[in-house]
Amino acid sequence: MAKLDPLERITDLLLVLLDAKRPLSRREIMLRVPGYPESDDASRQGFVRDCNILKSEGVPLVSSRIAGDDQVGYSIDAEKYYLPDLALDADEQAALNLAVAGVHLGDPTGKEALSKLGMGGQWPVRGAVQPLVDLSLSGGLVALPVLFEAVRSKAVVTFTYRGEFRTVDVAGIRFRGGHWYAVGWDRDRTDARIFRVDRIDDIPQPGDVGSAAFPDDFDPDEAFARSPWNFGTGEALEVDIAVDAVEASRVVTELGADSVIERTDDGAVVIRMSVTDVPALVSWVMDFLDHAEILRPPEVRAAMVERLGDYSTPGAQR
Repeated sequence: MAKLDPLERITDLLLVLLDAKRPLSRREIMLRVPGYPESDDASRQGFVRDCNILKSEGVPLVSSRIAGDDQVGYSIDAEKYYLPDLALDADEQAALNLAVAGVHLGDPTGKEALSKLGMGGQWPVRGAVQPLVDLSLSGGLVALPVLFEAVRSKAVVTFTYRGEFRTVDVAGIRFRGGHWYAVGWDRDRTDARIFRVDRIDDIPQPGDVGSAAFPDDFDPDEAFARSPWNFGTGEALEVDIAVDAVEASRVVTELGADSVIERTDDGAVVIRMSVTDVPALVSWVMDFLDHAEILRPPEVRAAMVERLGDYSTPGAQR
């Protein structure tokens, strides 16, 4: 696996801890934050160093006792991390909105800063000046602040994902393996689904506050634990995938040793998976670039070849 920049790894660590609903053990964090060394001693040293950096920057990192073999869990005290209520009156709020609109840093910055101050409402402010500078985010994450706001306001959202229009009640935002995911109830498929945020084709459009609705037995954590290729109601297929030595360790960690049906002397593996959603599997395999290859069955391999052909077409969607 390519070595991550230390700053990127520390940022991922911060995001994982902020997103966690409970203290996480170091082992759980290692599975969610990419870039730590494979050696246990080296990864422990790197983790301690990263924690010390966060603390030195004023992040209220807390360690506490948890059940299980790891015994120690890590979390961030959200009440100390986020900005307090400044008790601004209506005129002061309007003035601050105007200042943020003056230089537009993209949805996740100015708007999110106001959100931390408890200031919702229309964005941009009605009648406000147009931004003097636009430094909007790139990299496909402009959808993220809209999705966070949808979770907070319990609003349904609509967006296009892999070229298909989706209507989703978003229950939570999760971070795993260096990527953000939206977890929710897909109204079009009447089933739980997870969506990788940087693969959303457009900016999600939220509905009214309180418009989201979930089945009584819906559990976002359980849905997120399911693999994306196991959603759907299609016939289960056994799929064999060859993974080279560069990515073999990460794949086996994610899928478990029981998925391995063959190992080679150079460290590569062949894994076998049960799949009901072929497009989701193809997307997962493509994340490994040329380090993974679908071997069989022929129809799944053909779906991979077709997707690669779409990518080679100028102007094709992700």
